[in-house]
Amino acid sequence: MQGLFRNPMADPYIIGTSSGGALGATIAIVLLAGSGRPVLAFLGAIAATFTVYFIARSGGKVPVETLLLSGVALSTLLSALLSFLMYTAGRSLHQIMFWLMGGFWNVSWNDFFISLPILMGCGGIYLFARDLNVLSLNEEDAIHLGVNVEQVKGILLALSAFVTGIAVAVAGSIGFIGLITPHVMRLIVGPDHRLLIPAAALAGAILLLWSDTLTRTFTNDMPVGIITACFGAPFFIYLLRSRMKA
Repeated sequence: MQGLFRNPMADPYIIGTSSGGALGATIAIVLLAGSGRPVLAFLGAIAATFTVYFIARSGGKVPVETLLLSGVALSTLLSALLSFLMYTAGRSLHQIMFWLMGGFWNVSWNDFFISLPILMGCGGIYLFARDLNVLSLNEEDAIHLGVNVEQVKGILLALSAFVTGIAVAVAGSIGFIGLITPHVMRLIVGPDHRLLIPAAALAGAILLLWSDTLTRTFTNDMPVGIITACFGAPFFIYLLRSRMKA
């Protein structure tokens, strides 16, 4: 997403994908006693992404700035709906809070097989690595070099929503992994997306595994999202300060 939007702070939270998944899961917990939670989380993530896309679409084009602003607006709305459901959740509130912070305490082999399509989605994203390299310049240059910019945007958003939707459905809403790892790996392997995409995916998996191991070292039931937020938030502040100086 950072390559597509040419924005170092872009991640699934920005365009509402994670918020949509969180709302879908919360609806399942509050109204269906948790039944169908992965399905509703996945559908919520997909629906939120495409809603943002169609809100931003105008005249057959989807300006990046409009897409980001639409994502922020929809995320705010979804967060308000989520807060309302939490307010009315009663005894389900603890379960909602635990799920929203993310983790692997309740993951089974069933969830492992559900997660396998993520590999297909990542493979599909990798096919557009060259297009992302060209898009990192600007859209006008990309068009002149033969890239169908609007088509690439639509496909990559769909693939990103697909991958994020499955991840949120299985593990909950774990923040900052998708923000941190691309920056770190860009320093190591460079900006070429043919190297950056697989490197960031591998680094994200390792970082998440390390965070989960750390939580299990201190306690058996602490959500892994707490650990990722502890080192992710300071990094985000550092990134903001760096951009301000630039």
